Amino acid sequence: MKLETTLCLLKKDNHILLAMKKRGFGEGKYNGVGGKIEEGETPEEAMIRETEEEIMVTPTQYEKVGVLSFDEYYKGQKGNVVFHLYVASEWIGEPKETEEMCPKWFDITDIPYDNMFPDDKYWLPLILEGKKINAYFDFDDNWNILSKKIEDLK
Repeated sequence: MKLETTLCLLKKDNHILLAMKKRGFGEGKYNGVGGKIEEGETPEEAMIRETEEEIMVTPTQYEKVGVLSFDEYYKGQKGNVVFHLYVASEWIGEPKETEEMCPKWFDITDIPYDNMFPDDKYWLPLILEGKKINAYFDFDDNWNILSKKIEDLK
């Protein structure tokens, strides 16, 4: 199985918006917003659509800052999931809670890594420093990192 998805982080000054997943995959964890790329969509189009659906804002100024690739278990099968990673600096609307996500602003010095996926603590600080990356993580079925590789593109 191979799945292509997007992940968008809203950043304003020294704050980042993360959202608590309320249902489905990743439930109970903070993350950026995003989801599966639908047939015929570009990663950019999917990122905008998913951000609108999940927190009710439309990114207007954003940059693709990386690609994250994971070999992980999804619905009981090990497969490859690729995230096209974006940081938005401007948007239309105010982030709002939806059935799927509950957004919350965090100071970049106080990110809740203990309540996020285990890989986030490795790549997110690099993105917040303004770097662009390609990263790969291999997980076992209990979300333990078996191996990782992060390439700094900037």
